[in-house]
Amino acid sequence: MTNTLTGKTALVTGATAGIGYAIAVQLAAEGAEVVVHGRNAERGAKTVQEIENEGGRARFVAADVSVADDVRRLADEAGDVDILVNNAGIYRFAPTFDTSDADFDDQVNTNLRAPYVLVQKLVPGMIERGSGTVINVTTVAASTPAAGAGIYGASKAALELLTKLWADEFGTQGVRVNAVAPGPTRTQGTADLSTALIKGLGRTTALARTAEADEIANVVTFAASPAASYVNGAILTVGGGATAIRPAA
Repeated sequence: MTNTLTGKTALVTGATAGIGYAIAVQLAAEGAEVVVHGRNAERGAKTVQEIENEGGRARFVAADVSVADDVRRLADEAGDVDILVNNAGIYRFAPTFDTSDADFDDQVNTNLRAPYVLVQKLVPGMIERGSGTVINVTTVAASTPAAGAGIYGASKAALELLTKLWADEFGTQGVRVNAVAPGPTRTQGTADLSTALIKGLGRTTALARTAEADEIANVVTFAASPAASYVNGAILTVGGGATAIRPAA
């Protein structure tokens, strides 16, 4: 794809690191003006500078997406958006009995409520203009239970259900809504996990490795592009494939 998104504006939440950063860079390379969201102004400025160094256009808007009013301010400052990528997300691994109210609320508010509010605020403009696309970044843990990740997986599973609902709700009005569900991916956000754990997660896939952030971003960029014009309500799993059930030796 070359400059398939020229003239479009994209908002990418959680865009200063990891998968979100890779998405922002790729969308800018395709010609979109990217609104880079994050909480850290220094990292935001660095991301914008790196996009501009490659000839792209970007600007940074800081917001805490766990706070509903800050999400609304983010939408207001972003302005007219043609591509909304709900990428920002947090996980707090803990078994059910050890999950605090604060951890529960933070995950649900960030992973589920923030995308909901952004859709409420930004999709009406897409409908008025007759076109737009929303891409929700979820996780394979939304469909396959992961030990210690119950609330994280549940919040993303709810987002996948909303993806299908919104695809129906907005589809006839020119707005496509899809989700991209990454498998184990090597990013700055997984740096606090042990190398052995990350490699172990990769070995659970048919490709027997973890993904790179760019590999996830490739699929998001496709979903945002005119090449995906008939893709709507899809959960695009980018998880390296499931291993087959084998008889015991």
